[in-house]
Amino acid sequence: MKVSTNVISAEQRHNRWLLGALFLLGVFAFSQYALAQQARPDRVTLKPDVPLTYVVKKGDTLWDISGVYLEQPWRWPDLWDNNPQIDNPHLIYPGDVLELRWESGQPRLRLANRGDVKLSPTMRSEPLDNAIPPIPRDQIDPFLKSNRILESGAFEQLPYVIAGDAKRIISGLGDRVYGRGPIDPSDQTFGIVRQGSAIIDPVTGELLGVTAADIGSASLMQQQDMEANEQQVAEFEITRITEEVRIGDRLLPLEEGILDAYFQPKAPDVDVEDAYMVAVASGVTQIGQMNIVTINRGEREGLETGDVLAIYQTGEVVQDPVTQEMVSLPDVRAGVVMLFSVYEKAAYGLVLTASRPLAVGDKVKNP
Repeated sequence: MKVSTNVISAEQRHNRWLLGALFLLGVFAFSQYALAQQARPDRVTLKPDVPLTYVVKKGDTLWDISGVYLEQPWRWPDLWDNNPQIDNPHLIYPGDVLELRWESGQPRLRLANRGDVKLSPTMRSEPLDNAIPPIPRDQIDPFLKSNRILESGAFEQLPYVIAGDAKRIISGLGDRVYGRGPIDPSDQTFGIVRQGSAIIDPVTGELLGVTAADIGSASLMQQQDMEANEQQVAEFEITRITEEVRIGDRLLPLEEGILDAYFQPKAPDVDVEDAYMVAVASGVTQIGQMNIVTINRGEREGLETGDVLAIYQTGEVVQDPVTQEMVSLPDVRAGVVMLFSVYEKAAYGLVLTASRPLAVGDKVKNP
């Protein structure tokens, strides 16, 4: 007679316990591996079919060269990192031959030859102006010299033109004007500015600042026993104008020092939220490559000069043919902008790429 039993032997119980322990150990090990993978920084992604060698051309920038190799050109420092032959990537010249190699599984772009001459310990004697920069400045410099964003209320605190020479109401190049207000005699060169448009946050309605429209420049005439105070009147000579200087125009001390020779594009160190393009220079309606735009985020939100942001356009609203509902499509990535002048609550940016016409109101996000 056959007898059925549910009794499990001690050996079977031990084997089942061992299998369960191994399973839990495997799950734990896999979870730790997954967490480690998530903690690892993103790897540089190369474009398909990239060239193994590249000859630098006149007019190239490091952004252009990195765009040949990388899906994300703003990560060009990762491509050039740990490169003893290119300690300073700015010193890359037309005719130089670059070579793509791999180190520890990571792509590295190296300098193979200086033109037709192999590398040697000798120094290269050539003007630094000929070196390849990360981003060209010819589109930015004129704008930087004539555009500023002032904090709300700061404009009213600037000294102002109280009178023109010989009772002129309007003054021109070479004329003398008189300014009154907090004039520091250590400041010798002033911009003549007029209050421009207000910058309003489209999300919160906050006044982020006021643009200072460039009218010209003026030099402070040397005056003896001049001291900085709120009420004094000082004499200025107009040295540059974009239009006639009027009584009431403000005098803004020009920032001293030389601007950085290069902009270093990089991804922001912070998460960018509720950021939009809120204005565009030159009064254009459609924004394209190399246009300058105003962003409603700045130092307060942790942004820095050189930060690269992706531009997105709101997805279209379409009707679902099945349910007849109105459905919003995902936002469409349409370009890239680099911040080149960052203020407390707003920033100026240069549109580096645009795959479609852009417009004020388009979103900007982390790339």
